[in-house]
Amino acid sequence: MSEATQSIKAAAIQFEGVPGDVGENLRRLDKMIAEAASKGAKLIGVPEFATSPLPFRTEVHQSVLAPKNAAVDMFKAAAKRYGCHIGGSMLIAEGDNIYNRYHLFEPNGQIHLHDKDLPTMWENAFYGPGNDDGVFETSIGRMGAAVCWELIRNQTARRLVGRVDVVMTGTHWWTLPRNWGSLVDRAFGPLTQYNRYLSENAPTEFARRVGAPVLQASHCGSFRTDFMLIPGMAVTAPYDTHYVGATQIVDAQGRVLASRNTAQGAGIVFADIEIGAQQPAEPIDEAFWIPKLPLALRTYWHQQNICAKSYYRRIGREAGLEAARSIQGQQVGVNQ
Repeated sequence: MSEATQSIKAAAIQFEGVPGDVGENLRRLDKMIAEAASKGAKLIGVPEFATSPLPFRTEVHQSVLAPKNAAVDMFKAAAKRYGCHIGGSMLIAEGDNIYNRYHLFEPNGQIHLHDKDLPTMWENAFYGPGNDDGVFETSIGRMGAAVCWELIRNQTARRLVGRVDVVMTGTHWWTLPRNWGSLVDRAFGPLTQYNRYLSENAPTEFARRVGAPVLQASHCGSFRTDFMLIPGMAVTAPYDTHYVGATQIVDAQGRVLASRNTAQGAGIVFADIEIGAQQPAEPIDEAFWIPKLPLALRTYWHQQNICAKSYYRRIGREAGLEAARSIQGQQVGVNQ
């Protein structure tokens, strides 16, 4: 554990973006980062998929970027301009694959990277798994990255416990459909409530197992997506839903210091945190999941994983790679 801690003002941004419109999303984020910095924040978290929300819709492929891109340039410039650390993820094409890549930007221009280990449900349609420890040595201490459902898996806690002084994370956590009729609403009402409970408590439970403060930035708002029904087939159902959970800053014991529920819309939360590892309040057990997931939620997870992985192999990977090549070519043309 760390022998000393340091206090720093942190901010986490709750964001409502436009699927596939990277330029508009960056404009909105740039303003919110400027607001956070103007109020003294030196550590700023933006959500997972900061450059585009990720419903299962074809326009999302247009948000896949090359490793060097306008979003990286914007975040890097903001970190330098405001003298702060900024973290968030975006879809990145590298080689023959696409990753959900968390970027941590330091004021001195250094960038640290973490690829999310396992895509969640229909996210599998857009990117593949990563494999790194997500631990960064920075100018303000040891920082760890964990993205959305990485927070509810014990393997994530094991890779970070005792190795980090603060954890940066972002989430893109949706709920069950609200347009499938009253029968479905009644049948899945308890599951909807439990899913919301999981999302709201994930940062707290994770901090208690890692022994470090956690910043979590969330998406908010309602959206419509297609819902894949059968692997390997273009059979979908319309799925109207919304983001759940909360943008939160919690301390190393899991106490919530600042919170903004997704129902409250876009905004920023602030808190002073003590950066430094402490003795975890809870042990890490050997189970795959930190919480006990109901059978229905595990079934939903496996079914969507299978459908989306099939789509990625057939369509999604090449569509994203082509979008990244096209955008990179346009940028080269402008720079020549």
